Amino acid sequence: MGIEKGMVMSPLREIERLLPALSRAEKAALLQLVAREIGDPFPGIESNPGVCGGEPCIIRTRIPVWLLERARRLGASESDLLRAYPALRAEDLANAWAYVRSHGEEIERQILGNEAA
Repeated sequence: MGIEKGMVMSPLREIERLLPALSRAEKAALLQLVAREIGDPFPGIESNPGVCGGEPCIIRTRIPVWLLERARRLGASESDLLRAYPALRAEDLANAWAYVRSHGEEIERQILGNEAA
């Protein structure tokens, strides 16, 4: 199916066409851009007082962002994390890494606090 003469491709169709050519990093950046456009800078990350002491977690799970960051620092790859936590998706990790970049001091405190416990 191509575009018929005189028809303009919709922006969504154009994105769908280009998506396979993007790297993982570019896809993560696109996801962040879309999230900012709809008003949620960290989609898929939530902090609820009754879940993990209010620490930011991956939505639908009780997996704290600090735990994923700590594992990454210890050498775990994204593939390792996805295998270890079957509820996680690749986009969850992209969201977690974006959160870590924006909230580095908070995540560092959580890592240190949980290591001391």
